[in-house]
Amino acid sequence: MAAIKIRDNVYAVGAIDYDVRIFHGYETPFGTTYNAYLVLDDKISLIDFVKAPFSDELIKNIEEIVPVSKIDYFIVNHIEPDHSGALPAVADLVPKAEIFCTANAKKGLAAYYKRDFGCHVVQPFETLSTGKYNFTFVPMPMVHWPDSMSTYLSEEKILFSNDAFGQHIAVKEAFDDELGFDRLLERAGDYYANIVFPFGAQVQKLLSQVSGFDIEIICPSHGQILRSFVPEMVEKYGGWSTNRTDQNRAVIVYDTMWGSTEIMAKQLFDEWTAEGKETELIDLRKKHISYAMARLLEAKYIAVGSSTLNNNLLPTVAAFLTYMKGLKPKERTGLAFGSYGWSGESIKQIEEYFQALGFALLPSRKTIYRP
Repeated sequence: MAAIKIRDNVYAVGAIDYDVRIFHGYETPFGTTYNAYLVLDDKISLIDFVKAPFSDELIKNIEEIVPVSKIDYFIVNHIEPDHSGALPAVADLVPKAEIFCTANAKKGLAAYYKRDFGCHVVQPFETLSTGKYNFTFVPMPMVHWPDSMSTYLSEEKILFSNDAFGQHIAVKEAFDDELGFDRLLERAGDYYANIVFPFGAQVQKLLSQVSGFDIEIICPSHGQILRSFVPEMVEKYGGWSTNRTDQNRAVIVYDTMWGSTEIMAKQLFDEWTAEGKETELIDLRKKHISYAMARLLEAKYIAVGSSTLNNNLLPTVAAFLTYMKGLKPKERTGLAFGSYGWSGESIKQIEEYFQALGFALLPSRKTIYRP
């Protein structure tokens, strides 16, 4: 994409990846963006980078505005390769540029890229003046890596939020109101459920730390820039990070061997729908585990069903439960169900996953051969 003007002296200069479909185990059916931001002042700052294969695109976008050699400061909010991959290439072009990052980021950059970048380690809420602008660095460890921080530009009321408030979607439109709130919420919820979910306490801390800032624009590292729906997205993050759920929403996730567990899933779907629950039926032969995880984000009830195969779960169901356990949803109610031929261990194994997450349990449903 070309450089996009956000404010008079602030530009988005990142890249669009239309082709990526799996992002560390998480399905990204609509691609993603790798967002980087250029801020012009007496001293010029580049905030974040892009994935390494898109380095040339980043450099081209910067050159539309100023020569890359004019950059004075690199602000590295996060070292994951989709954020920092282009750093070595750009740093080689601008050896004079000073890098600002957390202590964990300095260690991580050296370990990952096998070179010493000579970083300036920032202290919590340290301020960098670049002339008329002042940047404040807000550490946000484990949202979602230990090195993570966000950066606030007070004069323009912009929060460069790193992986908070991000979405995986590849579109030319850069702003939230150009995408529309419903689609933005869908993509932001999918992103939160599959990346940020385990770190609710850390998200709460971040929300508290930035609550005193006057924020008009949020510039995340992936997806749309927020300018029209900032309060709505902050409110959503408040709910998601405290496991706020809807008592009238439910998901049923299953796989089946000969169709019996599927019959049970559909029976349960009919029952819950008749009770007034907004219920979604998810067949893991047709949907990715990360899709199922996103549907669980605001649902109070989750039913998981599996036939018993070799005294165990079907592989797709085992993968989903392992994935869900790692993402640590809380305050939910689970129901295990499934069919079996002679042993029937799958029900107990599903309930063990639920118990490990602290879910309340509804009575399980177990049937021999066909219901």
